[in-house]
Amino acid sequence: MIMGGCASSYYIPPPKIEGIPGIYHRVDRGETLWKISKIYGIELEELVKTNHIYDPRKIETGQLVFIPRARNIIKPATDKSFQITGEDFIWPLKGKVISRFGQNSNNIINDGLDIEAPYGQQVLASRAGVVTFYDEQLKGLGKTIIIDHGDNFLTVYGRNSEVFVKMGERVTQGNVIAKVGKAGRDKASYLHFEIRKGHLPQNPYYYLPR
Repeated sequence: MIMGGCASSYYIPPPKIEGIPGIYHRVDRGETLWKISKIYGIELEELVKTNHIYDPRKIETGQLVFIPRARNIIKPATDKSFQITGEDFIWPLKGKVISRFGQNSNNIINDGLDIEAPYGQQVLASRAGVVTFYDEQLKGLGKTIIIDHGDNFLTVYGRNSEVFVKMGERVTQGNVIAKVGKAGRDKASYLHFEIRKGHLPQNPYYYLPR
């Protein structure tokens, strides 16, 4: 998976905020910021703000992340018996990210990621859920699917050439739900992918494994 650059080996963890106790968490391989926030029961937005994380692609294994007001959990995250409720997200396909979250293109702000891939490549469900939206001609996105994951999170898959699911259908993580397409005068074929919390777009890099 093309994920962008890696963090500098000279990363210095942010100082503890005066008057706020907390601990440092060492990022394990494959951990996302969202998963870390679930381990300690802290809001993702607070974790990002406290640690001044401006580019979530640059979180690396071994990096220290400060968890405000947290104490050492009874079982460390590396303990395989330590279970976290909620399924993690996976990448919907392998490809090069050609437009990132928040990027401005033709005066349109990207609410997700545009992932370039060969025309017809399979698109996978990022998490298990129920298909709650399908439109064959959604403006700017063409054939578009939305999956509701039942915990206030939804994922959006746009610009598909074919769709293999229908409204109300339950899908499991990794199910093939569509194939990559293209639209209009675009030369490249790519998937438009979003993660939404409620109806608010989130930066997918906070949720997807590196």
